[in-house]
Amino acid sequence: MTRTGGCRCGAVRYTLSAEPFAVRLCWCRDCQYWSTGNAAVNMLVPRDAVRVDGELDGWDSMAESGNHMRRSFCRRCGTPMFSEARENAERMVIRVGTLDDATGIVPTTIIWTDSAPAWAPIDPALQAFPRQP
Repeated sequence: MTRTGGCRCGAVRYTLSAEPFAVRLCWCRDCQYWSTGNAAVNMLVPRDAVRVDGELDGWDSMAESGNHMRRSFCRRCGTPMFSEARENAERMVIRVGTLDDATGIVPTTIIWTDSAPAWAPIDPALQAFPRQP
């Protein structure tokens, strides 16, 4: 199944030509910043199945997991779109909120629950990990 998505202003568009490996809610501190205090809803996908059109900007950092991360966003409207670890050339993350249609995309896992605030709704029906699994 092919899925499409993009940023809020439409300057960046992408096509995903594979199903995600995983859909996760992430409570790491970095994702909380990118999601304005909430968990990020992320799809882990094959990097070679994503085609991006438009100009991205990015921010490089060292994640608490130890990975060298590049978090990409639209340089025009600032929509957070992708995350990529230099140590994982095969996979990348797409922010689910950027999909044109998220039908059928359902989180099955919650990660970095140790970083979640006390008020965070942690669904007991989902597999949860205190840090990176």
